[in-house]
Amino acid sequence: MRVSVTDDPATTTTSRTGGPPAPADPLRTASFAELRSLFAMEPDAVHLNTGTIGVMPYEVLDVNDRVTREWNGGLRNVYPPGMYPEHRAAIGRAFGVDQDEMVICHNATEGVARVINGLDLHEGDEVVTTSHECYSVLSNFNLLRNRHRITLTVLTPPVGPDVTAEEIVDLFARAITPRTKVLAFAAVTLFTGTRMPVRQLCDLAQRHGLTTVVDGALLPGLFDTDLRALGPDFVTCSGSKFQCGPLGTGLLYVRNKVHPEHNPLPLPTFWPVISTWYPMMGAPPPRTTTRVESYNMGDYLQSAGSASIARGAALAKACELWDRIGRDRIERHAVALGDHTRARIAERFGVESLYSPLTDGRLTAPVVAFNPFPDPSDGWNITKFARLVDELENRHRIWTRWTEFDIAGSPHQHYAARICTHLYNTADEVDQAVDAIADLVRELS
Repeated sequence: MRVSVTDDPATTTTSRTGGPPAPADPLRTASFAELRSLFAMEPDAVHLNTGTIGVMPYEVLDVNDRVTREWNGGLRNVYPPGMYPEHRAAIGRAFGVDQDEMVICHNATEGVARVINGLDLHEGDEVVTTSHECYSVLSNFNLLRNRHRITLTVLTPPVGPDVTAEEIVDLFARAITPRTKVLAFAAVTLFTGTRMPVRQLCDLAQRHGLTTVVDGALLPGLFDTDLRALGPDFVTCSGSKFQCGPLGTGLLYVRNKVHPEHNPLPLPTFWPVISTWYPMMGAPPPRTTTRVESYNMGDYLQSAGSASIARGAALAKACELWDRIGRDRIERHAVALGDHTRARIAERFGVESLYSPLTDGRLTAPVVAFNPFPDPSDGWNITKFARLVDELENRHRIWTRWTEFDIAGSPHQHYAARICTHLYNTADEVDQAVDAIADLVRELS
């Protein structure tokens, strides 16, 4: 079974971000083979681990280096440019939000910590989340449990090829109680590559008057995403994964006005921890109830002392390159490669090897987790998965990752091999990786 991966720029459509660039821009019509040359990647390297760290384009590296040198040891005021007003406005437009709602932060983990610890939660309040969240999400909610005695309800989502969006939404719906205040979940789970039904879960939360916290670490640079239209209150994102910005960069979306068609709930009470902008006396104005902000929450969160002006500029350059190539176009290419990956894995190792969704296209992403070993008990053998990943790198220069997660009803934590596809990957690379994995599995079994 083969899935067609198109590289025809004529099939592109107008992006949600305001239409394609001028026809003269070569990136919009360049083939993906040509676009690979933008990236600082060795020709024989097969990078299938973008869910951990992306590959920076040369232009991004150049901006990071140039701006670092420009600001090194100078006498200029470093604080105003560290607010990134123009960068935040441009990046916000790419994700359907405004500058007052967008923050450039250190990484998704920092964003998660600032959001969770800024929530107005008290003893007895309940948060519903899942065991498939990033460690940074679960550790920060556990901090609140220990500090403020909140209740943390941790669900184990279903896994496998036949999971449906309705199953996931129903799991959350059954867990909501009168004490529930927050729903927290990943947009794409880093362990099994499940693209969670974000809009449906936000609709569920809105029906119950709940705040939504979305770990969107894998969203930017992969999906052509309108954050406001998804309906959440908070989204924390990585800048160095699929967006391919520098290490130590992230994005944070904080809903700062009320657009009833997307989220009619009042803005939640939020304490902008780590802020030099928050008033030293008194309190900020009341939060708006309209489409017009009462103050710039992005500034409150962005103002946190000196910042890496260079990394912010480099992340902005990465976002600009994506806008020029076409985020819609990048999404189609990566998603098609993800479909190809699932098809090849099912063909070689059986459909039952997949931990990632297959049949419900609403849940599929170019992040695919699977167990290639024939003995089911190897699914909880960390040694074999670690050896597999190491040998792929050492023998074949193929970069992947193993992941670990709970499965409902299982006494064991399960492990998986994970392949992530992006704009610099090809179907031939996926085939090469699957064939190499099959050879290694025979050796390790």
